[in-house]
Amino acid sequence: MAQIKLSNLRHSYSPNPSSDADYALKKIDLTWDDGGAYALLGPSGCGKSTLLNIISGLLVPSEGKILFNDQDVTALPPAQRNIAQVFQFPVIYDTMTVYDNLAFPLRNRGRDEDIVKRRVTAIAEMLEVTDMLTTRAANLSPDNKQKISMGRGLVREDVNVVMFDEPLTVIDPHLKWKLRSKLKELHQRVKATMIYVTHDQTEALTFADQVVVMQDGEVVQIGTPVELFERPAHTFVGHFIGSPGMNVLPCEVQGGGAFFAGEQLALEGPAKGVADGSAEVGIRPEFVSVSQNGNGVAAHVRKVADVGRHKVVEAIANGSRIHAIMGGEAPNAGDAVKLEFKQSQTRLYKDGWLASTQAEGV
Repeated sequence: MAQIKLSNLRHSYSPNPSSDADYALKKIDLTWDDGGAYALLGPSGCGKSTLLNIISGLLVPSEGKILFNDQDVTALPPAQRNIAQVFQFPVIYDTMTVYDNLAFPLRNRGRDEDIVKRRVTAIAEMLEVTDMLTTRAANLSPDNKQKISMGRGLVREDVNVVMFDEPLTVIDPHLKWKLRSKLKELHQRVKATMIYVTHDQTEALTFADQVVVMQDGEVVQIGTPVELFERPAHTFVGHFIGSPGMNVLPCEVQGGGAFFAGEQLALEGPAKGVADGSAEVGIRPEFVSVSQNGNGVAAHVRKVADVGRHKVVEAIANGSRIHAIMGGEAPNAGDAVKLEFKQSQTRLYKDGWLASTQAEGV
C-alpha cells in the first residue's frame, strides 16, 4: 500500500501543446493517503482514464511527477510500480478454474504454494465464491466473472494501489448494488489504497471516502460525498451530483444581495468580494418548498413526476426551470405556486465558482 502524490501534473496528446486547450489534463496536484478509498468521478472525456493510465504507468505525463510513498515513479514502467488494475471487462482465464485464476498473480511472482492457498482461500471467502473454486471460469455468470477479476487484483498483499476502471459497466443493474457493497466491504477488510474511476455518481458516492470530481481535464472539487452534495464548490458539481441536480438560476448582484425574478433571495451568508452584476444562485431541489398560498418566488408548475419515494415538481419562474422534491401532496401541472428556498442552502456562484460564505454557526 502507498501514499500517492501527483505533483504539477499535466498531459497533452499533442507533441507541441501551446495552450490549455491542448491539454487533456490541466495542472493537477493531489495526494491520496495510504489505505484510503477514492473515486475519480466525471463525464466521458473529462480526463479520468488519462489520469488512471498515468498513475499505472501506461502513459508518461507531459509535465509533473507521480510519487509512491515519496519515491518518484514517473519514469517507471507498470511492472515496477507494484499496482493491480481491474478493468471494465473481466480479465480472467476462461480455461482455468476459479482457484487457479485467483492464484495466478501469486504463482506468477513465485510465491510458495502455502501462501497461495492461504491468500486464495481468504479472498474467496471475502468474495463469497468458495463454492466455485473448482469451477471453470468460462461457466461463471458475468457478475461472478467480475468478482474473480476483482479478486485477482486483491489477492496480492504487496500492491501499492488497486485501481478500478469503471468495473461495473457491463454488470446488470440489479446486480450492481451487490458488487458495490461487496467492494466497499472488501476495502474495509483489506485496507488497501483503492482508486475507483467512474462516470456514475452512485458508484462513486457509495464506494469512496473522498471523491475527486473532474471536468475538462481539471479537478473542480475534492470532498466527501456529503460535502459534494451539501456544498458544491462549482455549479458543475451541483449539476452532476444529485437527481435531479442542483437548480442554478441567473441572478443580479446589487449591494451584496442576489435578486431573481424581482425577489431578493436570502443567501446562506455574505457574498464577499463579488461585484455588482450577473451571477448565479444554486439551490438543491431538496431545499425548495412549494406552496400555493405561501411566500416566495412566483412560478407555475410545468409537470410533476412521481418516483415512488417522493414527487419531483418542475416549475418555471421568470423563464428558468426549477425542480423541487416533495414528500406529500403535490400541485398539478399548470398550477400557480410560490417557491421558497431554504436560506442555509441557498448559495451564490460567480463564474461557476462558489462565492458566498456560510453564516457563523451554520
